[in-house]
Amino acid sequence: MSDLSWLPRESGRKNHYLWDEEHFSSEAPGVIFEKKPILDPSGNPVEGVYSAWIILNNPRQYNSYTTEMVKGVIAGFQRASADNSVVAAVFTAVGDKAFCTGGNTKEYAEYYSKRPNEYGIYMDLFNGMVDSILNCKKPTICRVNGMRVAGGQEIGMACDLTLASDLAIFGQAGPKHGSAPDGGSTDFLPWMLPMELAMWNCVSCEMWSAYKMQRLGLISKCVPVLKDGDKWIRNPLVYTDSYVVDGEIVYGEFKGGQDVKQARQIIKDTPTDFTLLDKEVGKILWTFTNLFPGCLIKSVDGVRMKKKFFWDQAKIINRHWLAANMNGEAFLGFNAFNTKKITGKDTIDFIEFRRQMAESATFDNEFMAAVLAKPQE
Repeated sequence: MSDLSWLPRESGRKNHYLWDEEHFSSEAPGVIFEKKPILDPSGNPVEGVYSAWIILNNPRQYNSYTTEMVKGVIAGFQRASADNSVVAAVFTAVGDKAFCTGGNTKEYAEYYSKRPNEYGIYMDLFNGMVDSILNCKKPTICRVNGMRVAGGQEIGMACDLTLASDLAIFGQAGPKHGSAPDGGSTDFLPWMLPMELAMWNCVSCEMWSAYKMQRLGLISKCVPVLKDGDKWIRNPLVYTDSYVVDGEIVYGEFKGGQDVKQARQIIKDTPTDFTLLDKEVGKILWTFTNLFPGCLIKSVDGVRMKKKFFWDQAKIINRHWLAANMNGEAFLGFNAFNTKKITGKDTIDFIEFRRQMAESATFDNEFMAAVLAKPQE
């Protein structure tokens, strides 16, 4: 008998979402989840086929993620993963200044510092956020609309591809502000950059341009977002320090001088337009749409496994160290940053810190008071 219609079958579609709408909000700070139609090369929406956009919405604090926002990111990627109408997930943020600058420093300083167990529980959520990206059964694209720094750099690198505004900068902040880039950078960067550049990027806290990151292979592409009338303007901070190699323009880092002042004024005065960035995202989405979905995600997971291997090895022990550090250097670093409007400085006195260490001083309130900046008169 070739007809199998006699076999019992359950009809209807299962709901595989872990959460409803409780972790999404259009109010800042929060996370927005939005499904957008896939567009064909002529710009026409394709019926019934979508991309899922997980959007950080905290622009006043450079889209730093609060505890509740971490939950929203996890819920967003799980929903994208479980929705059969979704081709790929796009991770981005509101505004034109920042994709994400990491964890919310105000929350870190005022709540988590000196509460190591609480921060350990928070780090379980953070690890779950990175896991939700690495485990998403759809390709993931990080659409970088501005700064991608610290934990923002880490959750961005967890994505499969990155397309960026050419105003974006990339880097770490941990050793300067009381932490270590153990939310993914120490795991991912050695895969994505030469070892010594990975080392320097992790520890120096230098900010590198989108052009430099594209040249080094950390991101796939960056495009101009400044538009004056019909004219696109490349990032003038980088463009003023370009040079030619074998007929090709190579974009370096900007240097000091009057050109930098003028370039910053151009950026301030020129409106941003993300049309080119969204066009490039759309091209990738269209490519994904025209592939076998099972073969696509198997290919993606096959590459992801290399990043995920080292992430999985280290994430648990890093969770414990980061929690314990909230009683020490993190307390100083996050509180120095959080009180910069009062003190005029966003870092501690590192020289005095080392002097105190050299004297084997007890790490007590007197030690901390000696290295933290004092309120301005």
